[in-house]
Amino acid sequence: MMRRGRGYASPEDLRPGAINRTPDPAQLDPDPAVERARRMHRNDLENVPGFLVAGLLFVAVAPPLRAAWLLMGGFVLARAGHAWAYGTARSHETRATFWTLGSLAVMAMALWALIVAIGA
Repeated sequence: MMRRGRGYASPEDLRPGAINRTPDPAQLDPDPAVERARRMHRNDLENVPGFLVAGLLFVAVAPPLRAAWLLMGGFVLARAGHAWAYGTARSHETRATFWTLGSLAVMAMALWALIVAIGA
């Protein structure tokens, strides 16, 4: 928003300040680059908390190191790929592929933790 000078989210963002010295109502108009960044951020907010919970439970059941590297590292790489695909405006299929890989890693960690917890 600061770089583009547009895409501000709230009317109070038009108050003069150190960064926005000359506010203009047009700054509240949507900007494609700002909206893309907002969607990327929201997508992370939808996906990362699940990973943190599943990852914590997964680590709590002491999986083999190789499995932890594969699933946790796979999630991080999948999210990085998703961010790259979103940031460079790749097709939905490309983003969905990375999203699916990350989601499968989270589901595998959660299922692993559940199986170990039930079997213990």
